Amino acid sequence: MLVVEDDESLGAGLVGLLAADGHEVRWARRAEEAGRLLNDGVADLVLLDLGLPDRDGLDLCGEICERYADTVVVVVTARTDEADAVRALDGGADDFVVKPYRPIELLARLRAHLRRRGESGQPELRAGLVRLDQRSRRAWVGDLEIALRPKEHELLAVLVASAGEAVRREQLMEQVWDEHWSGSTKTLDVHVANVRRKLADAGERWDRIATLRGYGYRFELD
Repeated sequence: MLVVEDDESLGAGLVGLLAADGHEVRWARRAEEAGRLLNDGVADLVLLDLGLPDRDGLDLCGEICERYADTVVVVVTARTDEADAVRALDGGADDFVVKPYRPIELLARLRAHLRRRGESGQPELRAGLVRLDQRSRRAWVGDLEIALRPKEHELLAVLVASAGEAVRREQLMEQVWDEHWSGSTKTLDVHVANVRRKLADAGERWDRIATLRGYGYRFELD
């Protein structure tokens, strides 16, 4: 696990909290240092502050999500502007936590992210042209592989597993994020939009994932 935080007090506290919970933790105080550690393959999950001294944290977030598709990225920041949350999630972040946070809740959310990252579920899921291999965490539209972020993969897996059926927003938040999720469900909408875009880029209809207003979503079958 990698903590990217330039504030010495906050960083030390976060590292101590994670280590006490049994995680192996590295700490980067600058974006440049974070990049070097990620190249060394030290992290399955990154906790990323946005206020870094050498680079905009949102830009770094997008780069990490693009280069390290299997790494869970959780933004932990004092910024409360919804535009920052949307940009981070649009860039591929799996979660957005606003400081000050409750340590117990943060640890529970991180454990949930890591647990779901390691779960395989059904070995293979199919619906129309879409196929997901849960063991390798790969996905295809026809013969074209699509690159999905961890939460995008889990979201699509839930929808494909229930293809043709309506899935409530609350069910998606519980299965893909956390049963105790207390943040904005805007997270779900951003991830759905990203999955739709990737399906469309691969030749599938973007509206294969239909919005059911006031209820949730449905993966449409022909």
